[in-house]
Amino acid sequence: MNVLHISVKAPAKINLTLDVLAKRPDGYHEVEMVMTTVDLADRVDLTLRADQDIRLECSASFVPDDSRNHAYKAAMILQERFNVEKGVSIYIDKQIPVSAGLAGGSSDGAATLRGLNKLWNLGLSLDQLALIGEEIGSDVPFCVYGGTALARGRGERLTPLVTPPSCWVVMAKPPIGVSTADVYGNLAVDQIQKHPSTNEMVRAIETQDFSMMCRSLGNVLEEVTLQRYPQVRQIKELMLSSGADGVLMSGSGPTVYALLQKEAKVHRIYNALRGFVKDVYVARLLGGAEVKVLA
Repeated sequence: MNVLHISVKAPAKINLTLDVLAKRPDGYHEVEMVMTTVDLADRVDLTLRADQDIRLECSASFVPDDSRNHAYKAAMILQERFNVEKGVSIYIDKQIPVSAGLAGGSSDGAATLRGLNKLWNLGLSLDQLALIGEEIGSDVPFCVYGGTALARGRGERLTPLVTPPSCWVVMAKPPIGVSTADVYGNLAVDQIQKHPSTNEMVRAIETQDFSMMCRSLGNVLEEVTLQRYPQVRQIKELMLSSGADGVLMSGSGPTVYALLQKEAKVHRIYNALRGFVKDVYVARLLGGAEVKVLA
């Protein structure tokens, strides 16, 4: 029986570490980072079309509905590469904030790859989907697998890690957009003062040491963004002064997150942040490779 409709969960990711090692000849940067998923997620609905059109709608009106969108691009690549004679209507229920450093667009693209693999009966493995994901964006391969991973290269060379210690995550995004290209362009790689200890973060996760995990948080892009956007620095300082166990900016920003083990602190930090910014989200670390395709 042919499947006509599929819904796919597209969870956000946070960086536990983000280190930049060098500028690459291809214009990208050589990175080393630990990423993990949280249970703040978009939902991607895919409906089979009899024609070969790709149509995309999104609950957030300012999200592009063409090949600039990772989900649209994923459908376009699969359709062309495997000579698919059907189309798809894509609807994205957006819960992850846009341009936030949480890989919302990449996760939507990965969810579309996973969902269309079933809807169009392509029979591809996750490894094959991740390779296609590299053509869409640097974070897409990670989002194809989900879970927790050490990422190298442009972010596409992945080593799976065990699920991190369980905790709450409070994320706050100021009402600004940050260009990833702009942040990387203003990073002087040879002048980075302090590189995060990726090995220590991996050890903390493997030994389930929450305190070490919080101590090992680090993101070399943070100083660039904090200097250019004072609101991001204010959020970080507010989280720290409110008693968060660990605080870090995710990706190139502007979202900052706090890790907390005690639920009472979650309410305190959430309320303090809501007096300062509108976009505040409370989630749990997912951390396990929960790739979900919902029928």
